[in-house]
Amino acid sequence: MATSAAAKTNEEYAHNFAKDQLKAIIERIERLEEEKKAIADDIRDVYAEAKGNGFEVKALRTIVRLRREDANERAEYETILETYMHALGMMA
Repeated sequence: MATSAAAKTNEEYAHNFAKDQLKAIIERIERLEEEKKAIADDIRDVYAEAKGNGFEVKALRTIVRLRREDANERAEYETILETYMHALGMMA
């Protein structure tokens, strides 16, 4: 019987450890989600400020996206885009 009680104690310990670990992970994710929302709100405020100062927000978002891309990949994409636009008569 002592072996059964020890096994049960080990199982309870493992169960409690896994439960505590899961709870800690969930709480970390929730905290990061809150931080992400706060940052998204801050970014939205900056775009609103830029718009209030006369800047075109769509262009700003495009520039931010392009700056994240690799320069070589961006150049390749721009070349393809220009080729397609020529083919469609959109560029002289």
